[in-house]
Amino acid sequence: MVVTDDRPVILGRVSGLFGVKGWVKVHSYTDPREAILNYPDWLIELGGRWQPLKLEEGKQQGKTVIARFEGVQDRDAAVEYMNARIGVQRDNLPQTGDGEYYWSDLEGLSVVRIDGNVLGKVAYLLETGANDVLVVQEGDREVLIPFVTGDVVKEVDLAKGEISVDWEWD
Repeated sequence: MVVTDDRPVILGRVSGLFGVKGWVKVHSYTDPREAILNYPDWLIELGGRWQPLKLEEGKQQGKTVIARFEGVQDRDAAVEYMNARIGVQRDNLPQTGDGEYYWSDLEGLSVVRIDGNVLGKVAYLLETGANDVLVVQEGDREVLIPFVTGDVVKEVDLAKGEISVDWEWD
């Protein structure tokens, strides 16, 4: 299914500072990790608002991705972006295939058991290595649900805003 809203697709976040010349560490959600650098026109969320920011340069540094933004020349200027989410416009990304989703499309969806009981909403996702995990919240309750299609996740209906699962609260 093609999602047509104008929300940015989240590709990562600024996770730290790197050196004194304005570089930042980037926690990338892309696979491979350095693929985030393929998108030079980033959107950065600061104070709850998205604003455009051009990637001046970036590279993989060991297991870390580092980047420097246009106009950011020193550590003091880079600190403004700490913990900011990084997104890109959806039309800059490849379309997803059947059974593929961008995490940002799943966040906020209702999670409903196959018996019709609502478990909560997807707060965010985690990558565990074995499979991705939905973090579902309902009030102050939180449950981790493996995103395993067919076995646990029965259906994702973006139009209805629902994920149907075969799962119980522990």
